[in-house]
Amino acid sequence: MEVDMETSPSYFDPEDLSTRERYRRYGKRHSTSSHDNSVSKFSGTRILYDGQSIERRPNAALFLEDIKQEVESFDSDQLEGTPAKTQSALWRKSLAGSRGVSEVDAAADSIRRPGSYSLKSCKREDDALSDGGDTTFTLFASLLDSALQGNEELPEDLMLSPTTSHLEACQFVVADHTAQLGLRIVQWLEGLASKVLDLDNEVRGSHVGTYLPSSGVWRHTQRALKKGVSKPKTVHHLDFDAPTREHAEQLPDDKKQDESLLEDVWTLLRAGRLEEACDLCRSAGQPWRAATLCPFGGLDLCPSVEALVKNGKNRTLQAIELESGIGHQWRLWKWATYCVSERIAEQDGGKYETAVYAAQCSNLKRILPICTDWESACWAMAKSWLDVQVDLELARLQPGGMDQFKTYEDAIDRSHGQGDSVSPSTVGPENWPLQVLNQQPRHLSALLQKLHSSDSVHEAITQECKEQHRQIEMNLMMGDIPHLLDVIWSWISPSEDEENVFRPHGDPQMIRFGAHLVLVLRYLLVDQMKDAFREKIMTVGDLILHMYAIFLFSKHCEELVGIYASQLANHRCIDLFVHMMELRLNSSVHVKYKIFLSAIEYLPFSPGDDSKGSFEEIVERVLSRSREIKPGKYDKSSNVAEQHRLQSLQKAMVIQWLCFTPPSTINDAQASSAKLLLRALLHSNILFREFALISMWRVPAMPIGAHTLLSFLAEPLKQPTETLLSTEDHDVSENLREFQDWSEYYSCDATYRNWLKVELENVEVSPLELSVEEKQRAIAAAKETLNSSFSLLLRKENPWLVPTEDHVYESVEPLFLELHAIAMLCLPSGECMCPDATLCATLLNNYCIEVVLRCLATDGDGLGPHELNDGGILATVIAAGFKGELVRFQAGVTMEILRLDAWYSSKDGSPEGPATYIVRGLCRRCCIPEVILRCMQVSVSLVESGNPPESHDELIEVASPETGFLHLFSQQQLQEFLLLEREYWICKLELGEELPC
Repeated sequence: MEVDMETSPSYFDPEDLSTRERYRRYGKRHSTSSHDNSVSKFSGTRILYDGQSIERRPNAALFLEDIKQEVESFDSDQLEGTPAKTQSALWRKSLAGSRGVSEVDAAADSIRRPGSYSLKSCKREDDALSDGGDTTFTLFASLLDSALQGNEELPEDLMLSPTTSHLEACQFVVADHTAQLGLRIVQWLEGLASKVLDLDNEVRGSHVGTYLPSSGVWRHTQRALKKGVSKPKTVHHLDFDAPTREHAEQLPDDKKQDESLLEDVWTLLRAGRLEEACDLCRSAGQPWRAATLCPFGGLDLCPSVEALVKNGKNRTLQAIELESGIGHQWRLWKWATYCVSERIAEQDGGKYETAVYAAQCSNLKRILPICTDWESACWAMAKSWLDVQVDLELARLQPGGMDQFKTYEDAIDRSHGQGDSVSPSTVGPENWPLQVLNQQPRHLSALLQKLHSSDSVHEAITQECKEQHRQIEMNLMMGDIPHLLDVIWSWISPSEDEENVFRPHGDPQMIRFGAHLVLVLRYLLVDQMKDAFREKIMTVGDLILHMYAIFLFSKHCEELVGIYASQLANHRCIDLFVHMMELRLNSSVHVKYKIFLSAIEYLPFSPGDDSKGSFEEIVERVLSRSREIKPGKYDKSSNVAEQHRLQSLQKAMVIQWLCFTPPSTINDAQASSAKLLLRALLHSNILFREFALISMWRVPAMPIGAHTLLSFLAEPLKQPTETLLSTEDHDVSENLREFQDWSEYYSCDATYRNWLKVELENVEVSPLELSVEEKQRAIAAAKETLNSSFSLLLRKENPWLVPTEDHVYESVEPLFLELHAIAMLCLPSGECMCPDATLCATLLNNYCIEVVLRCLATDGDGLGPHELNDGGILATVIAAGFKGELVRFQAGVTMEILRLDAWYSSKDGSPEGPATYIVRGLCRRCCIPEVILRCMQVSVSLVESGNPPESHDELIEVASPETGFLHLFSQQQLQEFLLLEREYWICKLELGEELPC
């Protein structure tokens, strides 16, 4: 167990022994008490998932405790913690990264993944911060149990006839929800104090109240009396009644040791360890004090089922009450302890002795003076409040008892003004509990208000009420969960002027606590939530869960985000993952795979109901946003091709999200993998078309966007594609075929750029200084370029980028074609051209323009088969702009296309489906002429080096009308072709060859 001394209560300082060490002789001793007020235990190997079904547990305490046991069975790494200097010590005590928090976190893991392991070994939640942090969740579990399944039932085998006062008290608490609430609060606070004692024992190797035998005997006074030394106001006898009877005291040393003993007795009573307190009194030589604290033969008189079970069928109290009447001895003992506490206080006796007896009779005004912390004061008030409710119930059982008090509040009202003024001599045990009624709060809200503002509590307590974790606990006591959620959100929500909303705000421990509180409420109260409460837990709960998911993301715990994101509303879940994927787009593969797993394991793969986000919806949003043209600054002086070459890499990176292999633990893992690959092919083809149009510049730099796509999909496509091709969707085979076409195109493009790089390197060197190896390398690169280009151009059975079976639209209603493009205007030098905003109505920003073309579909262009495969009229228009040949364009100004989409639309403009043939045809119009011109450029280079290619005549035939490529050339491209052909033959003439006839 890790111990952080900052988290220890103010009254526990292991370094400061001065207040007790003089009078205490410690010896190591293990606690003899088995007292434990923590939540119930349950053993099981798998809490929520048994391999076949999910088990629902309405018991919150069992739910949290079971998860704790399972989580502790894993070896977890520690989450990167928040710097210690920023952590609140109080939060580390009450809320910080608690086991309760980790419990619910692990629970969510099981809840959302019924088809996989209930908990993940990689699950980790900052265990370094979890010392005593389950305190608030213990209270929450106890109170929630009471609300969910009502109060406990008394075991039938422990019922006695005739009944006893303790049995009646237990039955009353079981039946009365208010009394049950008070009992659970008392048990919770006693459990916290008990844990502090255990910590004390573990750290110091000693236990509160560890004394040598007979250390409570007044030995100093005894020796003085034996010596005949007589001092004023000193007792002359050693019996325990002597101080009261003789109006004297024992010697100061004995009195101090008595007070030290009673301080420990108080500490044990405060922790609910009555049996240990009595054992301490006996071992210290004061068995009479043990008898005053635990009457009726040592029975546990706590009005709880646990105490009833512990006592068993002990008939001591039954025998006593058969003689004196039910409750008579009970009231007599309460009245006696009240008288003792009053007498000790009037004689300025020890404050702990006063409080010890006052706690037995609800004499609140004598207890509160020694309560200097919130937990002690709350325990004192709650215990007194509970005991008086029980005493009033027992008083009603007496013949002619207090039936006039129909309710507890009625008794409080009618005793107003009496409780503080009555004296034990005038109001005897038959009137109990009138003596203390006026000190009690009317109800729980009055109790909490008394903690805030009562003059009878210590100032430190009222200040502590303002602390966040105390406000949480008080809201839990009141059961005002909606208000609690509002309060937590107000503490962690970003300020209105905060620019970066995707950053965690507030105390991380508060964010964590709020998230797990929401998870538990949603899981356990799913059937009990009413409309107003449901709306609150969904709206505010989503805000809190979203904030915690952001916190985990900021701590690089991406694998945990899915647990919480799966609980968010559809739009919040999708927005969260989209933003995370965009922020981690350039991170390592390991980090990106963690996000992928977090989404695909905890979310449904395909959309189901509208309430939950799905993995497919996230992917679609990411892919769509990646193609958006972000407002950016373009360097007017730099080359446009280079700028967009670099930007294309970011567009291509998103494909990696689709190339990860889904884990086999998810449902239909193989089908999901096939769907991801198909989506990757479809989007890659869209990007290939756009990248081809922005990579026409004849420069050595490779189109890194396209080659990144090819590298991402290389591994997935090595896997068997039977599952992918077995689908009846025609688009699958067509997309795969188009991908292969683009792969061949970019391979051809790479050989040209490699040749161009070698050629440019050689140009910088004098021909006389070039080595034979360098010349041969250039020739080999040129021939490789020609060979790859011919392989692409001369495909007969499956021409490049021509589908085997295109979609054929037949429509009775008028069908329209639309093409939308975003482009930039560029000068021949490669610089960006900024259009005049006053003249260009389609200007998106300083450089980008939007081009929208629309026309009526006709036979051969939109309707029926597309035999020319040139994209039709819309591709012709946009190609003219791309090649710088649009009418009224400035000479040499071209249009660089950044994004391109085409679709069918109805008369009213609503989309009907993609018109892919237009974009493919545009690519053929632009790419095929460029490949041929590049081949001409390479041929000229070869002939200049004295190595004319053997396939030049074949190249000329490729551009002939018979091949169907001639109509793809623009006027300027044909002029360039003829110029290159002229230059080729001039070089051949210089080599001494004759012109062809």
